[in-house]
Amino acid sequence: MKVALLGLLQSGKSTILSAVSGKKIPPIGSTAIEEAVVPVPDERLGWLTEYYKPKKTTYATVDCLDLPGFNFTDDHGRAAARRLINQIRTVELLVLIVRSFENPAVPAYRNKVNPAGDLAELKTEMLLADLELVATRIERLEKQVHKPTKTQSQDKVELALQIKLQDAIESEKPISSAIETEAELKMIKSLGFLTLRPIVVAVNVSEDQLDKKFDFSGEIDSSVPVIAMCAKLEHELAQLDDESRAEFMADLDITESAASKFVESCYSAMGLISFLTVGSDEVRAWPIKQGTIAHNAAGKVHSDIQRGFIRAETFTFDDLKEIGSEKALKAAGKIRLEGKDYIVQDGDIINFRFNV
Repeated sequence: MKVALLGLLQSGKSTILSAVSGKKIPPIGSTAIEEAVVPVPDERLGWLTEYYKPKKTTYATVDCLDLPGFNFTDDHGRAAARRLINQIRTVELLVLIVRSFENPAVPAYRNKVNPAGDLAELKTEMLLADLELVATRIERLEKQVHKPTKTQSQDKVELALQIKLQDAIESEKPISSAIETEAELKMIKSLGFLTLRPIVVAVNVSEDQLDKKFDFSGEIDSSVPVIAMCAKLEHELAQLDDESRAEFMADLDITESAASKFVESCYSAMGLISFLTVGSDEVRAWPIKQGTIAHNAAGKVHSDIQRGFIRAETFTFDDLKEIGSEKALKAAGKIRLEGKDYIVQDGDIINFRFNV
């Protein structure tokens, strides 16, 4: 699952990526897209590792792409941003990073620290990028619908949909607001519209703003996660060993790092949950879309398991932690045998029974 970090110049994207991944911050002026595979924090795996003593523990991961900072103040910067945007149209989630910290040594975009204004500008540019894509598609379809081809009737349906999408964008609404059916979504999904993607907003704050609340109600829906994090502080925490980090966080009265919350929010915003497999060889979290059935979850582990699926022997992490052992779970009737159509829940521990 890929996540793209988007932000204006000097917003702190690269520092945030370094904080969550441990990767070095790229040199100033770099025009390359940086990539890092980031583990998803999960306290359950720590407990399970202590219990099962496996040879290895494997966390779910998120693949993060850090794009160079956008500059929409001139034509050159706008063209460069468009090229970058076209390279990330296949990602599952967009993280919009806006700056709230003051630092004279780091000039602010447009010489003003304005998180709400920066967010509005990012959203506008995403709409414009999608409008270009829609306009190009409409122009092509208008030519195709007059040709007696096998796809003529389908082309007419898509043309009507694209015109509806164009109207939505011109009304400054995301494409997602205009999609009414699964059939419409399927028709345009491969085009990679940015405003069809879920988003998370990360506000890069100073250390004295850690408790500040941000109201972006005029720019985003209330369901969009908004995370305040001090990229500089989180980067410093990431450089410490576990003991030193715990002491530093205690001194600052921080119970959970914002970097962890950031990754967890991205994971959740993509509609992902984790089921778990356990044993002496490995304890592992497997990412799946919420609503995935057991038969398809088995395929995440191995295609042979999915093909020969018999039952999913299932219990919950919470039950195991509370009761203390698998033996006690069986005695309490807490281990279930689920069929192919069982909808897997977050924190389910599953042993797939199969025969190939």
